[in-house]
Amino acid sequence: MIPEKVKKVLDQHGLAAIEFEEGSTSTSLAAAERLEVSVGQIAKSLLFTGRDGRYYMVLCAGDARVSTSRLKKVVGVKTRMATPEETRKMTGFDPGGVCPFGVTGIDILLDTSLQAYDTVYPAAGTDSSGVPITFGQLAEITGNRVCDVTVPADPFPESVSGGSEGEES
Repeated sequence: MIPEKVKKVLDQHGLAAIEFEEGSTSTSLAAAERLEVSVGQIAKSLLFTGRDGRYYMVLCAGDARVSTSRLKKVVGVKTRMATPEETRKMTGFDPGGVCPFGVTGIDILLDTSLQAYDTVYPAAGTDSSGVPITFGQLAEITGNRVCDVTVPADPFPESVSGGSEGEES
């Protein structure tokens, strides 16, 4: 079930979530298969915490990996991936269903890797949902903070969804 805070944002912007059976879209690869789109079209929402005590959500293509060195250049401080507990506390969403809609107190960064697609699919607050949206709509809703913080992911499927942290080679 889509959380109320997400429904409110979707309704305000004339968007609708696509829902599936619970747990079916918890990774970029699984979501792409379920939605019948390329892995790159899945807009991963990854939460990082900075040494400055702030949280940063990076939305990027499902087949990209966040470079912490690039992220540091953008935010000005060293970061690390947030723990599942930090993610739940700060976003209200469980990992695998983190959504950029309806969150507060988090800087949202939209990576240019998503610009390659006419339609991208961020989660709608559950591990069984996706929202078809254009890059322009996503940028408008999330605050238009577009940046370049990713590198191509390891081509192995298990790295597509889980290989989102670490330094660029």
